[in-house]
Amino acid sequence: MTVPRSAHGITALRWLVLAPHPDDETLGAGALIAQASAAGRLAGLVYLTDGSGSHGPVDGRTGPLVAVRRREAATALFRLTGSRRGSPFHLDWKDAAPVAPGTAAFDRAARRLAALCRRRRVDGLAVTALHEAHCDHAAAARLAYAVQACAKRRVLVAEYCVWSDAPETRSFRSTRTLPMLPGKRRHALQAHRSQLTAALGPGFRLPPERRRMSATDSLYMRRRP
Repeated sequence: MTVPRSAHGITALRWLVLAPHPDDETLGAGALIAQASAAGRLAGLVYLTDGSGSHGPVDGRTGPLVAVRRREAATALFRLTGSRRGSPFHLDWKDAAPVAPGTAAFDRAARRLAALCRRRRVDGLAVTALHEAHCDHAAAARLAYAVQACAKRRVLVAEYCVWSDAPETRSFRSTRTLPMLPGKRRHALQAHRSQLTAALGPGFRLPPERRRMSATDSLYMRRRP
């Protein structure tokens, strides 16, 4: 399996990006998505959860929020890639209530993504880092490694950070993407209006300091024991 050791080496792989929630794709993997798409090496974008945990239900319903966040996700992907040819894929796990490894639901999700990897000839799977504190971010990483184990093809898992610091370098190889235009990444993030403004009432707001994003993404590949 090719392990990218430089920004240009990243496009030797065909990438599937797994994001826990809509907005994580831009915050943690926006430059990877843009670079892979420009090179014709983006296999797709998968969202783990329905994003329903960022705000309270309206009249007891979360459906309207989920629909808004799906539209925002599609717009963000378009702004990163410049194309509407590939829609995001949604697993629709309940936000902040991840499925536990070893359960039938977890195994089904792993098999679905493994089949997607085979159909789309994926050999690089980017996912939020296993050591991130948010339960959905860690769950996404566990799912990615389960997919790697049952994909029936060689798939490299590369972790990216959204909320956490970089992992210990002794346990990982790392590389960076090519830089992307900061304005392009900001424009993609602005698609997630529900996470940035009071448009949907009280709820989560992305802190201002997190809206200042690097021009590159760092990817971390675990070293074999």
